[in-house]
Amino acid sequence: MLNAPFRPLFDVNASAGGRDLGDLPEWDLTDLYAAPDAPELKRDLDWLEEACASFAADYENRLGDLDSAGFLDMVKRHERIETIAGRIMSFAGLRYYQLTTDANRAKFLSDTQEKITIYTTPLVFFSLELNRLEDDFLDGLFAADPELGRYKPAFDRIRAMKPYQLSDELEKFLHDMGVVGDAWMKLFDETIAGLTFEIDGEELGIESTLTLLTEQERDKREAAARELARVFGENIKTFARVHNTQAKEKEVMDRWRGMPSAQMGRHLSNDVEPEVVEALRNAVVAAYPRLSHRYYALKARWLGLDTMQVWDRNAPLPMESTRIVGWDEARETVMNAYNAFDPRMGEIAEPFFTKGWIDAAVKPGKAPGAFAHPTVTEVHPYVMLNYLGKPRDVMTLAHELGHGVHQVLAAGQGEMLASTPLTLAETASVFGEMLTFRRMLEGAKDKAERKVMLASKVEDMINTVVRQIAFYDFECKLHEARRGGELTPEDINALWMSVQAESLGPVFDYMPGYETFWAYIPHFVHSPFYVYAYAFGDGLVNALYAVYEENPEGFQDKYFDMLKAGGSKHHKALLAPFGLDATDPAFWDKGLSMIEGFIDELEAME
Repeated sequence: MLNAPFRPLFDVNASAGGRDLGDLPEWDLTDLYAAPDAPELKRDLDWLEEACASFAADYENRLGDLDSAGFLDMVKRHERIETIAGRIMSFAGLRYYQLTTDANRAKFLSDTQEKITIYTTPLVFFSLELNRLEDDFLDGLFAADPELGRYKPAFDRIRAMKPYQLSDELEKFLHDMGVVGDAWMKLFDETIAGLTFEIDGEELGIESTLTLLTEQERDKREAAARELARVFGENIKTFARVHNTQAKEKEVMDRWRGMPSAQMGRHLSNDVEPEVVEALRNAVVAAYPRLSHRYYALKARWLGLDTMQVWDRNAPLPMESTRIVGWDEARETVMNAYNAFDPRMGEIAEPFFTKGWIDAAVKPGKAPGAFAHPTVTEVHPYVMLNYLGKPRDVMTLAHELGHGVHQVLAAGQGEMLASTPLTLAETASVFGEMLTFRRMLEGAKDKAERKVMLASKVEDMINTVVRQIAFYDFECKLHEARRGGELTPEDINALWMSVQAESLGPVFDYMPGYETFWAYIPHFVHSPFYVYAYAFGDGLVNALYAVYEENPEGFQDKYFDMLKAGGSKHHKALLAPFGLDATDPAFWDKGLSMIEGFIDELEAME
């Protein structure tokens, strides 16, 4: 938990831009610290250094001698250290992502990470020694004190790593080496943020270029796709080096730890069984012909095309409005949907708009994409968008605000238990999108508008489920192939194309250069194997929403209880009140059938 570098989890369907969209909010980071040279920041760094040293002096080699009261004191001290370290890193990281091209911000983030790594090195003993304790001893402590017993799920997750733990000396070495591995992430971020693309004589950043892939005019989409391919191609050696190095570093780490697969570490941190992920993956791959292949064949007909190019995948429909949604309208749309579900949700969401918790505008050097960062439980989350006024951007706002609401509700669990595994972290975000979509669908003026809305939602769901499982398969192939030696850019390109063709279907043709489009996906670099969490979250929410429609009575209270639980419960316990079970293979088909139902309706409209 400690010394976690600042790694915001970038969301997948975000776009960006630069039109007159109204008064776009910016972050006010003073709730964390007033400035990099704020005396409170220096005070907390000094406190952290001393607190880590005294924690180690008081507890190293003594965990087995503690009674339940002593163990609880130790847990609370550790939790306080996590809070202060997390607050400092959140401030440094958020500042950096506002302007990744600023050398001073990059240096401040790097220097801060190094200090915290050094200060927290004495704490490495904690999880190592904890995992040497007998189960009976720990179970006895948890049973003796209900307040301590509340922390058991956090310790269960730490102890899940027990079979893969190295010697104390090696673990300390790896802890110190963490900042070196993080440098590859920074290289990726800075390279991506610094890329420039020339379209019609105008110089654009990556976000503005990617968003042109959703333009109404096909020539513009093609120009953007070809320019993306050109610039990725020019930089492909750098991206291949980053992926090769990180995959090799992971392979070495996994080999030393005795991990049975490259994915196992992610499954453990997600508190999800490998067979559940495999069941999800298999269900989605089996559904490719019923979902993406069928939908894109429909879309080709709407666009009047025999075959689609990659720049047509996210094209608006011919009957779709090109109107831009201003910020005030986007806010009102999402807030109305949240309030209609439950006014408590609107109450929690409101301060994001009024207190500087959202950074919405597209700015040179700002990180691309979108995320909600929880910071620490005694402050509040911050949401980053790159808002361009596209209808999809409204959905991105609904998505990130869902994360924010979840993070606020879970904060009551405290630092050790608030954070959900990635698989459950997408629940409130995808649910928030679904609420917003359903409300907009109810307000459709006619059949044509309903058709556009349904098609847009199907595309988002395909991007969230089909595309992310294809990404997951690409990562599995990449890490497996890297075990056999260095991969050339051409090797990685071939792996990418193998999953694209399978997932998108026979209606697609692929322009030269599309094979490099793996290069800009931040998840592959920041959080290997993260991507299946999107498909997990979408399937889970589709099943949840079906329960809500079938039996709305009392649903809201159960839903809020689930979000408040944060990371204190396993997915099986969280879903039980709704009569759902993700370990049942049929569960995933229930979620996928919602997407299929939308496609059925679209076909029936033809």
